[in-house]
Amino acid sequence: MDLRRIILAENEIPKAWYNIQPDLPSPLPPSLHPGTLQPLGPADLAPLFPMELIKQEVSQERFIDIPEEILDVYKIWRPTPLQRAKRLEKALNTPAKIYFKNESVSPAGSHKPNTAVPQVYYNMKEGVKRLTTETGAGQWGSALSSACKLFGLDCTVYMVKVSFNQKPYRRILMETYGAKVHASPTNITESGKKILSESPDSPGSLGIAISEAVEDAAKHDDTKYSLGSVLNHVLMHQTIIGLESQKQFEKIGEYPDILIGCVGGGSNFSGFAFPFAKEKMKDGKKIRLIAVEPTACPTLTKGLYRYDFGDTVGLTPLMKMYTLGHNFMPAAIHAGGLRYHGDAPLLCLLYDAGVVEAVAVRQKDVFAAAMQFAHTEGILPAPESSHAIKVAIDEAIRCRETGEKKVIAFALSGHGYFDLSAYEKYLNNDIIDSDFTDEHTKMIEASLPKV
Repeated sequence: MDLRRIILAENEIPKAWYNIQPDLPSPLPPSLHPGTLQPLGPADLAPLFPMELIKQEVSQERFIDIPEEILDVYKIWRPTPLQRAKRLEKALNTPAKIYFKNESVSPAGSHKPNTAVPQVYYNMKEGVKRLTTETGAGQWGSALSSACKLFGLDCTVYMVKVSFNQKPYRRILMETYGAKVHASPTNITESGKKILSESPDSPGSLGIAISEAVEDAAKHDDTKYSLGSVLNHVLMHQTIIGLESQKQFEKIGEYPDILIGCVGGGSNFSGFAFPFAKEKMKDGKKIRLIAVEPTACPTLTKGLYRYDFGDTVGLTPLMKMYTLGHNFMPAAIHAGGLRYHGDAPLLCLLYDAGVVEAVAVRQKDVFAAAMQFAHTEGILPAPESSHAIKVAIDEAIRCRETGEKKVIAFALSGHGYFDLSAYEKYLNNDIIDSDFTDEHTKMIEASLPKV
């Protein structure tokens, strides 16, 4: 079947999320309390998260049912289409077939509502009045702001300062949904004040914004914290992407040889790849799972697999993950959602086990790939998503050179229509590349907590 768009009906939306924990090649190392360095218990997480999400974080059940109230909201934009990039194939003169899972069609313009909706729902059910969070490029902040408005919660967003300045329309969208948005680091939290005292011109980072949001939540009894990536339950909510994709490939009698996604914290890639990773590990399916990151923040390809804080100041639990060090300050690249020093522990474990591979790409090459995709397929991709497009193009060119007729699939995690200032810089030849240096590699070990 040779279709351009593979569409599922509303009644084909998966009714349960996939939890990869029972299928891991080895048990996931526990998260540790930042003070005692002992494994976390539910009571340690209760000040920040509702109990249902804490249960999901540690669950060993393979599938977790999706409540009807969440499915009802999902139906605003789900199922999302799986699309064939035929015009891109033709431009590349490749025998490969290229598909992309289009998550840009959500109200927030990205995959982030897949977890924002359930997180807000479970907080609402437990009587929480306000949520705090961080955001880089603004896609997560937009998603959480929208979900909070749907379920009647207040929302406070700490937006990384460089993105706050680069992406004003994301901030306006969050404010339109009713959120209060602060450029992080701020002078309204102790964490922010500490950073500003040391570096008054700090461009901010996701680690700093997390510190501020966590501190804010911990100080208010009616408030909880919400994270858009990294945590187990977040990645599980995102598996609706991969579960839908499996159904869509089955409809056309295809199966991907290569699955590609960008990685900042890991939620989009993991949501797309985990259902396929299960088939690779358990059923022996031949599939390459490629995580793509920027050379300016190459967590998997250059980081160390160690315990580290999830934030900059050291308020969060320690997680075993590939990390560049919690005090690492990434360059101010335009893919703000990929400027994070660590990655999701579940993804890191699979990378360490060889189930997943990773590659780092440069910013100028990423924008060149984004332009080619926009010129052929008509969709302007987010800078984050464009990392996956770059590697999909590379793999398709490789197929052209070898004559292999592979099926390549990538995750279009979001659109780039609020990232036009970044495209303007590219068009004006004003994009600056920044690579991770060997000198910093030597510094990582010294920066990590002693565990």
